[in-house]
Amino acid sequence: MYLDTRPGRDDKLNEDYVAAAVNSTSARAVLLDGAGGPSELPTGCNHGTPWYVNQLGDHLMFNIRNPSTPLTTALALALDAVAESHGVWCDLNNPGTPSSTVVMVRRINDLLEYLVLGDSTFVADANGEIIVISDKRIDAVGADLYRAMAALPTGTPEHQAARVAFVENQRRMRNKRVGGYPIASNDPAAAYEALTGSFPCDEVRRVALLSDGATRFIEFGLGSFADALDLLGSETPERLFDRVREAEASDPIGERWPRAKRQDDIAAAYLAQLVPL
Repeated sequence: MYLDTRPGRDDKLNEDYVAAAVNSTSARAVLLDGAGGPSELPTGCNHGTPWYVNQLGDHLMFNIRNPSTPLTTALALALDAVAESHGVWCDLNNPGTPSSTVVMVRRINDLLEYLVLGDSTFVADANGEIIVISDKRIDAVGADLYRAMAALPTGTPEHQAARVAFVENQRRMRNKRVGGYPIASNDPAAAYEALTGSFPCDEVRRVALLSDGATRFIEFGLGSFADALDLLGSETPERLFDRVREAEASDPIGERWPRAKRQDDIAAAYLAQLVPL
């Protein structure tokens, strides 16, 4: 097993979360990628996105210990609990209230279950095939605004202004039934919009949970998802993070790889030997 996360900037708290627990009869892992957004936009929350993902992640790790609790229900209960934890000091009706992608995996005896909500990624090496599951519904929201931002050099005032417009539009469309996309935030009903499924454990050799900072490894052409699994399962799994950082540094203005942020938070969890002992 390997899990790690790395902030995108030294002067900002990490908005990713990753945790896992494995024993002879069960395994569970959670990865979250929080959406903090540009500092120019208010959130209505006095706690902040790092607090939110840590609260949500801890609740999820607790909730999925119970094998009779479906992953969707575990997520809905966690969302409700964290919304309650905000207290009266936070405005959860603010479009910028903290949100997060969610990837969960759970092994109970001979079955491996997964849940994906948002554009983080679940990867499974099952029956010799690499299966990749990511929720890309967010990509259809404000695609024109994304293209306008991507056409500008990363780090410039013009790019930042375009990013603010892009994120502001995304925030307005969170958990909207028409034209929007589901995400973990202040609406427990979003949990039931997640992508879910399962595999017999004896068909699965290894799995990984990856934030979109980690999948830059694939998006930047540094390797395939199979290569990412190999690297995470090697003696130097941190090299996946290093290679992404090296690529980001080689293209600081986003000329080769247009993107919202020069460097993003990175998180990954890797689990192997999933067949019960």
